[in-house]
Amino acid sequence: MHQRDQEPLQISRDTGLAGAPLLLGDDYGRVRTVVTAPLADASRVALPAAGRHFGAFPFARNEPGHLYETAPAQPAAPSGAMTTTGRTLDRLPDPAQYGAAVARAAATIRRAPHALEKVVLARALDYRTDAALDPVQIALRLAADRAVTSYAFPLPQGAGAPPRWLVGATPELLLSKTGPRIASHPLAGSIRRQADPAADRAAAQQLLASRKDLTEHRVVVEYIHDLLAPHCRDLAIPASPGLEQTASMWHLGTRIEGRLRDDAMPCLDLVHLLHPTPAVAGHPLAAALETITEAEPFARDFYAGTLGWVDAQNDGAWHVTLRCAIIDGQRARLFAGAGIVGASQPDDEVAETRAKFIAMRSALGISDSL
Repeated sequence: MHQRDQEPLQISRDTGLAGAPLLLGDDYGRVRTVVTAPLADASRVALPAAGRHFGAFPFARNEPGHLYETAPAQPAAPSGAMTTTGRTLDRLPDPAQYGAAVARAAATIRRAPHALEKVVLARALDYRTDAALDPVQIALRLAADRAVTSYAFPLPQGAGAPPRWLVGATPELLLSKTGPRIASHPLAGSIRRQADPAADRAAAQQLLASRKDLTEHRVVVEYIHDLLAPHCRDLAIPASPGLEQTASMWHLGTRIEGRLRDDAMPCLDLVHLLHPTPAVAGHPLAAALETITEAEPFARDFYAGTLGWVDAQNDGAWHVTLRCAIIDGQRARLFAGAGIVGASQPDDEVAETRAKFIAMRSALGISDSL
């Protein structure tokens, strides 16, 4: 675990936008301290008696994340509209290669479902422009969707390097804790929303009836139940999932609520217990991670990690870093993934990841022609 003072970093606070603000907008000011540690060690950080630490941890459990202590600052308005002319977009992998990886994974699951029941495969888009991208403006655009939690989180940068940000809008709560009460709201199983109301309702009902998506969702809920139950006096899970919506997607969601046996159990210990869930990795975890490493030609970095806050009372709220991009000066890497089970079809999973890119592409102004 490494702790150091960092040069003050000015960060925009909440601009008064109605609805869901930036996750860190209410309290973000100047970063005073950065604590760098893997998630497994983060709960040992001594927190001040008042205030919160904000943090983000990557997908890989053994890689370090960052907890920030902040001081209030004067609100800073986002800059004007981004004006870019030169733009390129590279696909990692391209849709055909991604579809082939889906087919291989689904075939593996059908052959040996006890060895690998589900795996989440992601793809990335590398976007480059001729002008610096404004992460706060992008996050504010994403915040227009009231169903998500938008965020703009500064990542430590090397000497002389441009500022690096994690920006996105997640619909998924990994874990919240208030005293003895905990909650998790996993999402798994998705379909693109439709502009026509009747077609949109039909898509939602199709998702609710999809055996493939219900199977994918069940794996996640059972995993979270099995890990949390030994630590809880009671744990309530609905018998079937409900529908959750964002501006562009329908998801199957299940809200899990419980009471801890020991309300002093650190929030970050519970987060470490769950992360990564089968909603972003797969099950069993070791086999899923091996498949992900073989199939994905990029590092996930903070995509499918977790981001949130924790206080000195060990309460907090942590979200899954989905619908996100890593923004680095004039570059942005976007991520989207889909859960693969034995019944998965390559064309369907390509379409699902394409739909999940919509929110971030729109916020960045990436046209359909790229």
